[in-house]
Amino acid sequence: MAGNIEEVSTMECGTEPLKRQFLFDPAYRNLNHGSFGTFPRVVRDALRHSQDECEAKPDAYIRYAYPKALDVSREAVARLINAPVDTCVFVPNATTGVNTVLRNLMFAEGDVILYFSTIYGACEKTVSYIVETTSAEAVKIDDYTYPVSDDDLCDAFEKAVARVKASGRRTKVAIFDTIVSLPGVRVPFERLISACRSHDILSLVDGAHGIGHIPLDLTKLDPDFFVSNCHKWLYTPRGCALLYVPERNQGLIRSTLPTSHGFDPLPTVGAAPINNPLPPSAKSAFIVNFEFVGTIDNSPYTSLPAAVEFRETITWQDKNGEDAIISFTQNQARKAGKLVADILQTVVMENAEGTLGRCNFSNVKLPLDPTALAGGETGKAVKIAQWIATTLVEQYNTFIAIIYYGDAWWVRLSAQVYLTMEDWEWAGTILNEICERVRKGEVFADGIVEQGT
Repeated sequence: MAGNIEEVSTMECGTEPLKRQFLFDPAYRNLNHGSFGTFPRVVRDALRHSQDECEAKPDAYIRYAYPKALDVSREAVARLINAPVDTCVFVPNATTGVNTVLRNLMFAEGDVILYFSTIYGACEKTVSYIVETTSAEAVKIDDYTYPVSDDDLCDAFEKAVARVKASGRRTKVAIFDTIVSLPGVRVPFERLISACRSHDILSLVDGAHGIGHIPLDLTKLDPDFFVSNCHKWLYTPRGCALLYVPERNQGLIRSTLPTSHGFDPLPTVGAAPINNPLPPSAKSAFIVNFEFVGTIDNSPYTSLPAAVEFRETITWQDKNGEDAIISFTQNQARKAGKLVADILQTVVMENAEGTLGRCNFSNVKLPLDPTALAGGETGKAVKIAQWIATTLVEQYNTFIAIIYYGDAWWVRLSAQVYLTMEDWEWAGTILNEICERVRKGEVFADGIVEQGT
């Protein structure tokens, strides 16, 4: 790996040499990094090296070499988030991490799962499943619409907790984001973690957009559970996500998802112990539990140190590494949002404090009239958003996330080190063109969206 990194030396954000380190089709503009991420060539090489090692000696690698390589990755990710290494394990994605936590918690009558209406859809469905299969109840905080102030959002949380308590129930766990997926806005998660602590509520932070995106100090934040995708913003292969569980809560997480060899069943009189075919380990039960979770390709996990090493070569102005990447992308997101909004003659979603945009996203309103085009029907408005997304892929060789939210269509721009303002000027131009096509009725021509009356 060192030789490959030396070849690229240091690279400035927003330059062609840095862009060439990534694997894009030259004709494709990757304007939606936030959904699935991507990774550079040196990380691909590390991925393939791990796969080759595994195939050369499958048992020797999986049983003996892989756990050691995984420890190196856990150490690397722990340094990035300032957390003890034995609080950090890997799961394939943040959704799996959220499921792992919720499916391990024991719910009694009157226990409530509290969450915001802007929760990631898969996580809300997980909450629904838990409610269907356990004694848990769910309460959704939905008395807000972005752009909302941080104070108002935190007040909505406090009021919801008070309502639950007044009803004779108990908020057992609260789920909230670091950065909402759609619309892409930063959440005052730091304040919400503190609020949970003051109310004796378990905090489950969905940091899908977290590591590699914003600075994180989990020792200082001290959440009860924290999950974060590494394959979105940290440049690791898919799927790779961090699951952080402080030592005080590790006893609550008895099983992985799926349950595997590391699970320790409760003792049953007369029952023989269940054999674990893997080599014995002196590591904690929590670490051993997540070390082998069924047979999958674990090479994305072992590729993480290569991603971290690559990021250290990136520069911008007088900064390098994480500081350079985070500073550049947040600066680009602000400029890109203003540029695209100016082209479309609309607005950027932001609150009065300017806190929503302290991330790599910028949300820009599309110049479309929902009453004229969709008759105020959300279902029809969503279909129009889907038509725009499909048109972007099939006719413009790109993708930008589109959402119908708060009675308007918005686009979520994802800033990244391989993009320039020229890319965003092009994005604004084609979005303007597509919106004109929508207004002229092209969206109704194929019959997928019915013409309003």
